[in-house]
Amino acid sequence: MRLVPDPVFGEVDLTASAEELASLASAVAGGDGFIGSTSPLDGDTLAGIEVRMTSGPGVRIALDASRQVLVISGDHKAREILADNLHAMATAEDGGHLHIDCFPEHPYLVEGSLPMVVNSPHGGMPVQ
Repeated sequence: MRLVPDPVFGEVDLTASAEELASLASAVAGGDGFIGSTSPLDGDTLAGIEVRMTSGPGVRIALDASRQVLVISGDHKAREILADNLHAMATAEDGGHLHIDCFPEHPYLVEGSLPMVVNSPHGGMPVQ
């Protein structure tokens, strides 16, 4: 798994294998876990993703800059929606990416959440 924050667009780019995305989806659904980065840590990468359970409402995606870790926290219902989205990306048989961006009345993200792009393990865009 590789996590790269983009200082220009303010989002985090996540590239992972299907197995890593499935593990992340399970951790998000369960509300607890740490998925470490498999890429070498340098000035451009994060150490991993920590998942925490909170009472909510909603999911917050934030950067713990002191530990260089992306933190996903939230209530059960909102985490389930995000977990389903991550699982769908892990099991999709074509390419593409998933934008996780907050907007007014977002179904599960809370205002102030860091935007994230989750890349398909198959890369690129789906074939039409």
